[in-house]
Amino acid sequence: MRQRVITAVVALIIFIPIVIIGGPIFDIMAVVLGLVGLSEIFIMRKKIIVSVEALLGALTLLAVMVPDSWLPANINRLYFIYLFVMLLLVNMVFSKNRLNFDDVGVTALAALYIGTGFYYFIVTRETSVLMLFYIMFVIWSTDIGAYQIGRKLGKHKLAPLISPNKTWEGSIGGTICALIVGGVFTYFVPQIQVYAWPVMLLLTLVFSIVGQLGDLVESAYKRYYGVKDSGKILPGHGGILDRFDSLLFVLPILHLFLLV
Repeated sequence: MRQRVITAVVALIIFIPIVIIGGPIFDIMAVVLGLVGLSEIFIMRKKIIVSVEALLGALTLLAVMVPDSWLPANINRLYFIYLFVMLLLVNMVFSKNRLNFDDVGVTALAALYIGTGFYYFIVTRETSVLMLFYIMFVIWSTDIGAYQIGRKLGKHKLAPLISPNKTWEGSIGGTICALIVGGVFTYFVPQIQVYAWPVMLLLTLVFSIVGQLGDLVESAYKRYYGVKDSGKILPGHGGILDRFDSLLFVLPILHLFLLV
């Protein structure tokens, strides 16, 4: 627990100022986080991260997530995504099927999943730092509330085959905490009230639930690969995907609801 707290404090001391400053330093941080997240997928699959497959996966990820300002004018990023996926497929031939179609599918899907989430991480910060803090507070309060309430009151398993420690009581408790935190934040920070306050409260409910789904999705593929944490870069917390699993799901939904 002590190590977990120390890691969290150190990470926040570095992370929060970069979020506040924004600009290129934030964009670079997001890109690095995305690349580390993709490397965690490779490591979970017991694949080496110094390989043609990993390089093409990284290029696909970058094509998905780099800020629009990094791309040449009038260039559609879809062309680059398509190109790098095609090169992954061609690599099956040159590797004599040591890289197979399933491998390409996992790499391309991981790049899309992680890249899209971090792309909207960047877009949300460019749109409004307050909106980014709002959604992070919603996710963090959901996680903390679910853990604390689940530990004290949890009796009914939420998804025993995927994440045995999660309970319905914890899930509901986490959502209630998110509604309180999100409701207070949107009420006292009217700049992010894209819609009327009751609608923002309803969206907070949606974001809390979607965040928990993102958490369960990560639990599902970690269980499939037989690992406890996605990585070890954050002692006591696991990897980048362990910390950003919920945000990767929620941030694109902000765009869907026209909040960014």
